[in-house]
Amino acid sequence: MYAENDTQNNRVRLNLVVTKQLNELIEKLADENGTSKSDILRKALALYEVASEAKEHGNKMGVLSKDRAVLTEIVGV
Repeated sequence: MYAENDTQNNRVRLNLVVTKQLNELIEKLADENGTSKSDILRKALALYEVASEAKEHGNKMGVLSKDRAVLTEIVGV
């Protein structure tokens, strides 16, 4: 990965190498959500941060149904 500082708006540009399949998934998610690939990656990292902090505090992360039943527990983060 290569990072380049953008002092004008305090951002860093990253060049990221991914597989063709991962790029296609990121593009698909961006298209389905009407957003950019960069935004998808930012949101993915935000979710990863939440999962990591939960694990650090002995908590778990999951997907709940409307009635708050656990549908999926996120593991391996």
